[in-house]
Amino acid sequence: MKATLLLRQRLILKANAFVEMVVWQVPEPLPRSPHDFKYRLALVADGYCVLRYDNEAGKGDHKHLGNLQVPFRFRGLEQLQADFWADVESWLEDQ
Repeated sequence: MKATLLLRQRLILKANAFVEMVVWQVPEPLPRSPHDFKYRLALVADGYCVLRYDNEAGKGDHKHLGNLQVPFRFRGLEQLQADFWADVESWLEDQ
């Protein structure tokens, strides 16, 4: 089995902000990830990534809040997107 693209989407939120989401199903879990998905969900504003959920090889599931990186518990693709969108909504409310 090779990697299968499940989602690739870019959504414009405001004139200066967009969300980009990419999810792959991979043949085997990445190091430190217990599931068979590779993902990157990002909120970019004014040319800077202000929020990103990802599972870079070797780092496992985590999210970036500006310059801060914190662990994130992956509980399925649906919950991943729900958690991401909740953080996006919170960011939008603060703008």
